[in-house]
Amino acid sequence: MDLTIAAILGLDGLTNGAIYALVALALVLVFSVTRIIFIPQGEFVAFGALTLASLQLGKVPGTVWLLLMMAVAAAVLDVTQGLRERWPAGRFKSVLLKTLALPVALSLATPWLLQQQPPLWLQVLLTLAIVTAMGPLLYRLAYRALSGASVLTLLIVSVGVHFALTGLGLVFFGAEGYRTPAFWEARFDVGPLSFTGQTLIIFGASVALLVAMYLFFERTLTGKALRATSVNRTGARLMGISGDAAGSQTFTMAAFIGALSGLLIAPSTTIYYDTGFLIGLKGFVAAVFGGLGSFPMALSGAIGVGLIESFGSFWASAFKEVIVFTVILPVLLWRSFVDPHHEEH
Repeated sequence: MDLTIAAILGLDGLTNGAIYALVALALVLVFSVTRIIFIPQGEFVAFGALTLASLQLGKVPGTVWLLLMMAVAAAVLDVTQGLRERWPAGRFKSVLLKTLALPVALSLATPWLLQQQPPLWLQVLLTLAIVTAMGPLLYRLAYRALSGASVLTLLIVSVGVHFALTGLGLVFFGAEGYRTPAFWEARFDVGPLSFTGQTLIIFGASVALLVAMYLFFERTLTGKALRATSVNRTGARLMGISGDAAGSQTFTMAAFIGALSGLLIAPSTTIYYDTGFLIGLKGFVAAVFGGLGSFPMALSGAIGVGLIESFGSFWASAFKEVIVFTVILPVLLWRSFVDPHHEEH
């Protein structure tokens, strides 16, 4: 291997690492606020890519109907809870409107927009809206009632949710893979390296999202409330911060990050209904570098995972996945020595 090949592999590793960084940040965010090891994060990535691919083919994406099904199921739970707790009529209306308004609007608007042959930027916005709206509904359906459960129980639920979403992905999108056109077809040569427009978009979008998250947590009241919940859930609840609202907001952000990651990776990788699981696992390996609690460490871990995968594919392409996932073993061993252990009751 000479320096030219090393530089090319390094660029490829950094590009993949930027995607894994977004997934890892979402995993750290969800775990910090809700204590949920969110295995289905990768499904949001796959749904984002497959939704855009369906829109580009002129078809109504299956995620629209999945979103509507989730909204109806959540509305049934809300009605059941309201009847049990004897809500007033005004609360019924406000809760049902909040649950059903956006999914119903998207299910009606998507077929109409497809008839108008919308431009790419509008397809991207529609994709982000559809997949992001699934986040709080998923929290409502699968996790909200178990917010006080142990981490192990929540992990088992996450495994079940992952298999359910994977199966639904197969039903709505089929077994064939999809790839979307690049957002920017330009190419720039810098010495031995060749930067594509899509690569620059990946770096730019990743940096912009990191800056936006920093400003959100540092400058906004909602972000500070989520930080308080991640530091001390009980103390935040005593100060009037709703744990359910924090969980719903966190899942909304995780769904948005996953959808954006899927849009960025779809032009360079063929996405299948189950591709998100592997991407999510690599993001999890990166998140483990920070003990599922440190954003900077998760970012560093994601870059490391991307570089290891890139160079591993050069030396032993058949074992690149094995190499990446083997890295987690010494990391877990190191974390077991440096982190204190607490018994959970």
